[in-house]
Amino acid sequence: MINAARSNLTRGRREFIKLALRSAGLATLGSTGPAASASRLFGAELDDPAASSLSKAYMFLDQMMDLYAKGLTLRLAQSYVNTDMLNLGTLGFTYDNDVMIMALLERGLSNDLSRARVLGNSLVYAQSHDPYADGRIRDGYDTDPFILSGGTVNIDYTYGQNGTATGNMAWTGMALCQLYHKTGASSYLNAAKSIASWVQTNTYDTRGSGGYTAGLDSGYTAQLYKSTEHNIDLYAFFTMLASLTGNSQWATDAQWALGFVESMWDSTDGHFWTGTGADGVTTNYYPVPEDCQSWSYLALKNSTYAGSIDWAYANLAATDGSFSGVSFSNADTTGVWFEGTTHMAAAFRARNRSGDLTKAKAFLQTVQLAQTTALNNDGLGIDAASKDGLQTGFGYDYYAALHVGATGWYCIADQGGNPLLLK
Repeated sequence: MINAARSNLTRGRREFIKLALRSAGLATLGSTGPAASASRLFGAELDDPAASSLSKAYMFLDQMMDLYAKGLTLRLAQSYVNTDMLNLGTLGFTYDNDVMIMALLERGLSNDLSRARVLGNSLVYAQSHDPYADGRIRDGYDTDPFILSGGTVNIDYTYGQNGTATGNMAWTGMALCQLYHKTGASSYLNAAKSIASWVQTNTYDTRGSGGYTAGLDSGYTAQLYKSTEHNIDLYAFFTMLASLTGNSQWATDAQWALGFVESMWDSTDGHFWTGTGADGVTTNYYPVPEDCQSWSYLALKNSTYAGSIDWAYANLAATDGSFSGVSFSNADTTGVWFEGTTHMAAAFRARNRSGDLTKAKAFLQTVQLAQTTALNNDGLGIDAASKDGLQTGFGYDYYAALHVGATGWYCIADQGGNPLLLK
């Protein structure tokens, strides 16, 4: 249940929303045009707690983007608000910024579009100014400053995010495709095509069921295992490119990724396995993550595999105090992974079978509750997890720290968005 303290309309909340509208460069409430649409977004009568929650989430994203620079200055958002348990300095994960671009495009106010373009321009800049200049994007960048003296980008070496993971490349490609589709700016499409070419050159694989390998680690060593999630991402990305360019080769490449994804389907239990080992053939059965269950439906919209959502709902269910959602994987279900809980909400809304919308609403209410009561809440953003040290099973953990990725996914899911399809 949403915090009762947010259920009543107060003068203070009304002024808060007016301030949000003014900061977005819009007119006052009650006018026509953009301000009128913003008024509907924040609640036509300003009495919808969920709408207020959404507007506050966007304010958190804006704040994280503006920590070290403002306006049209090229920059990325810092991913986390540091805590005693998690301190990643000024690191901005590329994936989190990709999700933020899609969240901004989902709401689509004029200020949102401006911010999305700044982030997109920054990723294009990072690609064109990479020391290798071969189309790659790094897994993370330092955000203070993002651009060093002399014009080089501040690639994150401190926390080992200078590698190039295939899934992250696909998400950046999708974000740039969405930006091109919205704005028509060719720089975004050109950068997306360069990403896709890098993926083809460096990760295309013919072992086993084909598909694409995992990219490069921080030592620039090729990672030869194959991830179901990465290949889902690539299917969505290549499908977008095929649609935007009319080039059938991208559709062929999408099918190559899809063939691998389908080979990971367990028809007995109704879910996708994680991927393969380094031999590219042997199936990796543990742990089983949430993302390839929900994202598979968002990307494929295929009823054959739609039960993956139900498997995750039943087998990755997690309750931690007043929070009920899903965890990252079956390696640890002692805490709620709030980002994954919004993945599931988005997937349930997209599938829309009997009972799906009720489940989606319950998951979104959990995240809204976390916005005001989770361990390190600020009333605006969403923590990554309900507890510190939530294990993923992949050698890293999630923490109760305010997170751009979790907040961005909440914004997308709360508005019924699907970032894996061209909007």
